[in-house]
Amino acid sequence: MEDAQISNENTRVYAIGDIHGRLDLLDRVIVAIERDVAEHGPAALTVTLGDYVDRGPASRGVLDRLAANPFPTPYVALKGNHEALLLSFLVKPEVCEHWRRLGGMETLHSYGVPVSGPMLGKNYDEAAERLRAALPEQHMIFLQSLKTSHSHGKYFLCHAGVRPGIPLGLQSEEDLLWIREEFLGSTMNFGKVVVHGHTPIDAPEVLPNRINIDTGAFATGHLTCVVLDDGGHRFLKV
Repeated sequence: MEDAQISNENTRVYAIGDIHGRLDLLDRVIVAIERDVAEHGPAALTVTLGDYVDRGPASRGVLDRLAANPFPTPYVALKGNHEALLLSFLVKPEVCEHWRRLGGMETLHSYGVPVSGPMLGKNYDEAAERLRAALPEQHMIFLQSLKTSHSHGKYFLCHAGVRPGIPLGLQSEEDLLWIREEFLGSTMNFGKVVVHGHTPIDAPEVLPNRINIDTGAFATGHLTCVVLDDGGHRFLKV
């Protein structure tokens, strides 16, 4: 497990939930963070919780924006299960059999890769070759740089959640990117409050041991950003 750290744990954190190709909403969150930084000061960090691609219409545009750090703060980008699927598809095209059912066709389309074959369960090799050719180098650098978690003060940020009973520093990448029921149903103290996405909900969910900020942006039009600081948490929602 990779764990990104910054030196000042009193820094305010802006954590953004699953974007899923909604560049329009990402741009609104960027503006909201800019306004909040102007009001509360520059000592801040932005963390995105993964799932930048698939399902929504502008996966390529989202990666373009994030790869250049559009935020008025330092930036830590975490990996989601959908980025893991995209990277796996590039080396194992047969992954498309699973990926195409989870929004992968929208990502291929955003890069100009024909999807008629993959939608019918064929031409996976050709689609992978075309995507490799279409991916800008800066997108690959960004995707390969993604961290699996970020620990900050009393918070632990990751994409999906953690496995109960396992120390935060020993969590597997598989669980950090994919876990659901065992994590969501647990009431145990994980050692820190886990801030996560991965499981869409109608509104941000705040529990004693976790905060879920995946508000299903690709379908609902609501992308959530939680602000974490010494005073607790508050939300920027667009």
